[in-house]
Amino acid sequence: MPESNLNGRVDEEALLMMEEAKRKKRMKWTIGIIAFVIFQVVQALFFVLVIMKFKSPKFRISDFAIPSSDFNQTSPSFNMNFTAPIRVKNTNWGPFKYDASTVDFMYEGSQVGQAIIPKSKANFKSTKKINVPVTLSSTNLPSTSNLKSDLSSGFMNLTSQGELRGKVTIMFMFKKKKISQMNCTIAINTSTKEVQSLSCK
Repeated sequence: MPESNLNGRVDEEALLMMEEAKRKKRMKWTIGIIAFVIFQVVQALFFVLVIMKFKSPKFRISDFAIPSSDFNQTSPSFNMNFTAPIRVKNTNWGPFKYDASTVDFMYEGSQVGQAIIPKSKANFKSTKKINVPVTLSSTNLPSTSNLKSDLSSGFMNLTSQGELRGKVTIMFMFKKKKISQMNCTIAINTSTKEVQSLSCK
C-alpha cells in the first residue's frame, strides 16, 4: 500500500477519534449542567415548599392534676386551684414570637377563671412549656346554670379558650403574622376531684 494512502488513513482515524473524544466531553458537560440545574430546582422547591412554609403553631393545655378543690352540692358551687401546663408547639423553621395573652376557662359559656400567658417565643421545631397558676370559681355563674345537676352526677365539663398572636421569622428576614388558637374541653370528675378527660381542637 502506498505510504501516502496509509498516512491519510491514519490521519482520518485520528481525526475521528478526536471528534469522538470531543463529543463525549460535550455529552459529559451537558449531563453535568442538566444535573446541576435539576439539583438547583429541587433545592429551590424544597426551600419554598418546606423551609418557607409558614404554619400556625399549636396552642394547647396538657393534662393536669387538681391539688386543691371544693365541690359543694348543697349550695351548688365549686372552687379549684391548679397549675395549667400550657404548650405552644412550633413546627416552623424559625421562632414564633407571640404577645402576652390569656386563656379563659368557661362553664356553660360563663367565665369561671383565667390564666395569664406572658409575652415570649417558641423556638423553631420545639415546644414552649408554660406553667401558670389558675383559680376557678363558680361565684359569678347565673342561677340558671346546670351546676347542681352536674355536681350530683359527679361530672362537669369546662372549656378553655385562648388565642396567641405573633410572628414567625425564617432565615432572620422573612416574617409572617400567625394566630394560634386553643379550644379544649375538660371533663372533671367531682367525686375523685380529677381530670377525667381532656381534648383539644
